[in-house]
Amino acid sequence: MKNGSQSPKTIAKPHLAMLQNIGRKTSSALSQLKAQLGFLGESSLAMAGWTSHPRRIRWRPILFNLRSAGFDALPIVGLLSLLMGVVVAYQGADQLRQYGANIFVADLVGLSMLRELAPLMTAIIIAGRSGSAYAAQIGTMSVTQEIDAMRTIGIAPLDMLVLPKLIALVIALPLLTVFADVLGVMGGMLMARAQLGVGFGEFLDRFSKAISITSYLVGLGKAPVFAAIIVMVGCFHGFRTRGGADSVGLQTTRAVVQSIFLVIVADALFSIAFSILDL
Repeated sequence: MKNGSQSPKTIAKPHLAMLQNIGRKTSSALSQLKAQLGFLGESSLAMAGWTSHPRRIRWRPILFNLRSAGFDALPIVGLLSLLMGVVVAYQGADQLRQYGANIFVADLVGLSMLRELAPLMTAIIIAGRSGSAYAAQIGTMSVTQEIDAMRTIGIAPLDMLVLPKLIALVIALPLLTVFADVLGVMGGMLMARAQLGVGFGEFLDRFSKAISITSYLVGLGKAPVFAAIIVMVGCFHGFRTRGGADSVGLQTTRAVVQSIFLVIVADALFSIAFSILDL
């Protein structure tokens, strides 16, 4: 064979390696999806057990998680929501001023915050703040064999570590979303007065006419679904931790990235469904 020429086997090797890599990643993704569905099923059965036997409900862990995931998150959620309302009003101010439609800043801020930005932004903050904490806590317990010890003494890990977090966040996230709605609208009001000369009374009068209860409930109804996604993904990756501290960090990173991705996907599906239902 002449110099510089390559045999067909040599040319095919990079393509074969690429296909093998794609196959391995696909197999790994399907295996993880199967494990996640199994974890979701186990959690659903555990929740059904709590529902049928209310005495098994662990109120102290629920209240602790309600405080840590809800009350302690108020400052960061409130600050970012206020700034988001300011940004939305500021970006729309120039365009509205050109057409003499200053008062419609209430429509812009109200609809964007209540329907989309407040629930989505709150869920992303909680995914980074609490979802990572769930994965790190359970991952550390898994590495130090505390979870095995719990099973040995007859304590179900799902009852102790997952369900209290799920119930607490399903309660806390809608309340945080309401708080984000209020602070976001306040930020918009401040910027509307500063940039467009729209007073607080005028803003609130237009806001009450532009925003229906349906628009408010559309945004609020997303929060429990986002909460369930954050808890399930965070706890799932925590239980998959094996090895040492490196594995804890890896699974925590995966939990945050995956939960934020799934929250955005769920929000997109909600938008499609609400569009079809004309809500």
